[in-house]
Amino acid sequence: MEIMGGVSLEIVVRSTEIDVNGHVNNAKYLEYLEWGREEWYERRGLSYETFLALGVQTVTVNININYRKECRQGDRLTIVTEAERAGRTSYVLKQEIFNQSGERCADALVTSVAMDERTRASRPIPEELRAHFPIGP
Repeated sequence: MEIMGGVSLEIVVRSTEIDVNGHVNNAKYLEYLEWGREEWYERRGLSYETFLALGVQTVTVNININYRKECRQGDRLTIVTEAERAGRTSYVLKQEIFNQSGERCADALVTSVAMDERTRASRPIPEELRAHFPIGP
């Protein structure tokens, strides 16, 4: 599902994602965000195979996350991912996690870098990826 210029992915919190405090473990949020990013790439036609054909990989280099509200077993969560900004070799995806009541449980800015598959060094973002970001100043 696509909403507000972003791509959304719906999940249900499972018992194995709960920690001793009775809510979703903080590390699980990072997994949820990763699932959301994978959905964003797929919906944009940017599968792993597409990147391989371009000779590029993407590497997450920074995640700035805010935990806003606890999530519990059985909660239905929606992970929304949208393009925030792109530089020469790096780009930022904005992600938010909402519960079934529409409350924002977490939000994050995730920075990734385009990496040349062969040299393992950063490289300019391919146009196939850049095309999905707003044009900056």
